[in-house]
Amino acid sequence: MRIFSGIQPTGQLHIGNYLGATQNWTELQNNHDSFFMIADLHALTALQDPKEFSKTTLSKFIELLSVGLNPEKCAIFVQSHIKEHTELAWIFNTLTPLGELERMTQFKDKSAKNVKNINAGLLTYPVLQAADILLYKTQGVPVGKDQIQHIELARNIAKKFNSMYGKIFPEPEALLVKEGAKIMSLTEPARKMSKSDSPESSIGVFEEAGSIQKKIRSAVTDTGKEIKYDAKKKPGISNLLTIYSLFSDESLAQAEKRFKGKEYSVFKKSLVDLLIKKLAPLRKKKEELDSRELYVKEILHQGEERARSIAKATMEEVREKIGLLRL
Repeated sequence: MRIFSGIQPTGQLHIGNYLGATQNWTELQNNHDSFFMIADLHALTALQDPKEFSKTTLSKFIELLSVGLNPEKCAIFVQSHIKEHTELAWIFNTLTPLGELERMTQFKDKSAKNVKNINAGLLTYPVLQAADILLYKTQGVPVGKDQIQHIELARNIAKKFNSMYGKIFPEPEALLVKEGAKIMSLTEPARKMSKSDSPESSIGVFEEAGSIQKKIRSAVTDTGKEIKYDAKKKPGISNLLTIYSLFSDESLAQAEKRFKGKEYSVFKKSLVDLLIKKLAPLRKKKEELDSRELYVKEILHQGEERARSIAKATMEEVREKIGLLRL
């Protein structure tokens, strides 16, 4: 199966990104034809600092290598380096009803958060996302539940194009992570962990030990003393139990049993120790790669060449199917 997914280059990876996305990518690359993209064009729907943007994009690539993506097993590349993404997105824009984009939940949410910058990109970026996916004739897309609507749009666009012009694109399936796909905020456990919220609400994958300890100690828990998973009645402790379970490779039931009758403080200390132990090798790997920029750029170039060869071939087919003049 050909796999495709992407991540924006804004903000450092946090454990929600890691457990819900990139850790899953490291497993998928072993058994599938995998393409992973740094979505810098998508990031432009929010204002970026031009002086820092290229640095954060390269840093995101280093982060992906640090958490275990292997360039010998997958292609990792930057979206803007493959011009066919935007060409295919324009063609798909001409096939996509405006009403379908206006109904997108994320457009409503992002517009509410960006009232001073409700740009056209916020509305049309699901079409660019469909182009990202379909350009590589993707069959499976590992995503969180909040992206299911966008995968459905990509399927609809593929179906419409194939019906109008002849079959080119497979209809991609969403590959949901069964557990941990939605790690919640440490300060507001009713909300998903997000790098755009306050620093105290999330833990970075490459964060220092002292900072991890401070954030877990102050993480919101719930009334009562029982360490038990109940997402509705005990969202705070349930979120921390989920994090413990996923990093320890224990089931939630096993984690509950381990801390039965223990104080919250004991559980939090164990979680701190676990996170420090599991994340330290990733931080060490990133520090090593940060000092090898030429090597890192050569690996990125290799991923781009692999992605470009497929993107060019797909667009040759598309141009022919829709009747664009060829000399």
